[in-house]
Amino acid sequence: MSELVSGRIRHNAERLRLAHLAELAEQLVARAEEAKMGYLEFLDVVLEEEVGIREGRRFRNALKLSGLPHHKGLDEFDFAFQPELDARKVRDLATLTFAEHRANVCLLGPPGVGKTMLAVGLSIAACQAGYSVYFTTADDMVRNLKEAEAGGRFARKLQTYLKPAVLVLDEVGYLPLSRAEGNMVFQLVSRRYEKGSIILTSNKTFSEMGQVFGDEVLATAILDRLLHHAEVLSIKGPSYRLKDRMIERVEGGGADKRAS
Repeated sequence: MSELVSGRIRHNAERLRLAHLAELAEQLVARAEEAKMGYLEFLDVVLEEEVGIREGRRFRNALKLSGLPHHKGLDEFDFAFQPELDARKVRDLATLTFAEHRANVCLLGPPGVGKTMLAVGLSIAACQAGYSVYFTTADDMVRNLKEAEAGGRFARKLQTYLKPAVLVLDEVGYLPLSRAEGNMVFQLVSRRYEKGSIILTSNKTFSEMGQVFGDEVLATAILDRLLHHAEVLSIKGPSYRLKDRMIERVEGGGADKRAS
């Protein structure tokens, strides 16, 4: 490729914001010549490379904006450690039909069984598929909304939790809410109803939500909207957080036995 043509391709690629093509045009041409690609095949490769770069950049930006506490995907979840959890159902959720239909996912169970990790794994899958995601604990959300309300910015702050296609509401029920705080959750769930998905994690059963939201009638109204279109997973099993300590204890016990 002549320097004149190479320079023109680079210039035009930069104008079109095709960064990958601008940087690697000559290498792509060399690959095409070595593989004896046809014109259409070469064009397909160029476009696929550019799309891949842009998607990777979009995915990284989506993760930054999501507020997720970590970036561990579902492939890192040890389903063998929670044998009563239906792994097929989790993988079905990872196809994101719930997000497509603006439905919800409720992950219930005692502390440490992996509810948040599953919620994060589903969120990462959603980010990869192009859905906007935002993660918050219920306590943080309510505190931020109360501060915004005191400053006359409640409606604007509420938009933070209404805009994402998938909102992760973590640790619902860890701290009880007043009726006024529960009403804020109701406004959120009501406004998102059939317009966006919620992935909720809680250590409480649905029958205990009256205590969580400070009012039985309010809790019923929240659950009515939350569960109308929802997948519910109740996780029963050992603490995922204590898994490594349990393994160390077993291995340590084995070593002690061998030494004795």
